[in-house]
Amino acid sequence: MSDQPLTFEDFPPGRRFALGPKTVTSEEIIEFAREFDPQPMHLDEQAGRASILGGLAASGWHTSAMLMRMMVDSYLLRSLSEGAPGIDLMEWRKPVIAGDTLSGHSTVLETRPMRSRPGIGIIRLRHELENQRGELVCVSENAIMFRMRQSVEASA
Repeated sequence: MSDQPLTFEDFPPGRRFALGPKTVTSEEIIEFAREFDPQPMHLDEQAGRASILGGLAASGWHTSAMLMRMMVDSYLLRSLSEGAPGIDLMEWRKPVIAGDTLSGHSTVLETRPMRSRPGIGIIRLRHELENQRGELVCVSENAIMFRMRQSVEASA
């Protein structure tokens, strides 16, 4: 693997990046919920079992945060990402229950240079996470801005 950071040119349509695996613990579900989404099904095993979720379940926002961490670990930390202008799609398809192991992939959907910011390109990605049973738990799509290689070389 190259020591050079990933730039816009390294994200052709169709390229996939592996995400995870990440095993979700009851402790982290409760910790996240206490801070950001203190609903009973995210705080208590019994309440989770009594809910339609079927067990102590991660908040959808927690699932999104875990997806973000997996993206960072897979490719963002080794890239020249300039951030994202937003999220186009976020679906929580199945509950993430304590003990689940999540893995998946990010796939490049399309790319385009930004007219308003020379040297920066927009990459649209689709992210999919599955649990250990192969059930799709989360789907997300968003654009991320990346520096272009020629802009990096020009500034060197």
